Amino acid sequence: MDILQATILGLIEGATEFLPISSTGHMIVASHWLGISQNEENKAFEVIIQLAAILAVVANYRDKFTIAHLELWKKVCLAFIPVGIVGLLLHKQIKAMFTVETVAVMFIVGGIIFLVVEYLHRGKSYPVQRVEEISYRQALWIGLAQVCALIPGTSRAGASIIGALLVGLNRKASAEFSFLLALPVMMAASGFDLLKHYQDFIGADVIALATGFVVAFVSAWLVMRLFIHFLERFTFVAFGVYRILFGALLLWGLS
Repeated sequence: MDILQATILGLIEGATEFLPISSTGHMIVASHWLGISQNEENKAFEVIIQLAAILAVVANYRDKFTIAHLELWKKVCLAFIPVGIVGLLLHKQIKAMFTVETVAVMFIVGGIIFLVVEYLHRGKSYPVQRVEEISYRQALWIGLAQVCALIPGTSRAGASIIGALLVGLNRKASAEFSFLLALPVMMAASGFDLLKHYQDFIGADVIALATGFVVAFVSAWLVMRLFIHFLERFTFVAFGVYRILFGALLLWGLS
């Protein structure tokens, strides 16, 4: 992988990981278009840029890492359990679904769901305005909704945000809980992949790895902040439309 490819993939990972548009789907499509083979070295690269995105969450929400927020983190851990169990038991079957066709279909399905949820919630007031106000029951339901994101193209952020909206969190609180929930999910996934591919770092291009890491961190840090400001004024409709158009474009390209 050269520096340009590392920069592009780092940017895509950082820009899409926390938006409801599926970072995995974009990475699969981008790798396909860039002609990047899914060899062990390139899989190791993806682990590195995912770790950068994790650090971006820590950087943006470092105020949440205090004893005062212990209850919040208990709820985050509870929400992680369903996807952790299903992901561990079915990881081979999930990997087999990593195709552009699956991504395209799930982009469209997810986009339609966003539009329907926003239509049904027009003018609705949400009882949970701050992420700290979430209950254990709500956290569990969000965790169950996140299991759907194991299908490539669904979007981890998208599934958890939809689940949060349906159980009463407002848009900002839904996005912030999704950011925090990304930590255990991505740490588990990255840790699992790291154990599988740690030997592949030996032959990896250090400059390409460093470039991808820095680009992914900066873009993820910036996108999270911009996303929250966006949700203070707008809905998720634009993301629903984008998903449908992008999915349709992928299907058209495959025909």
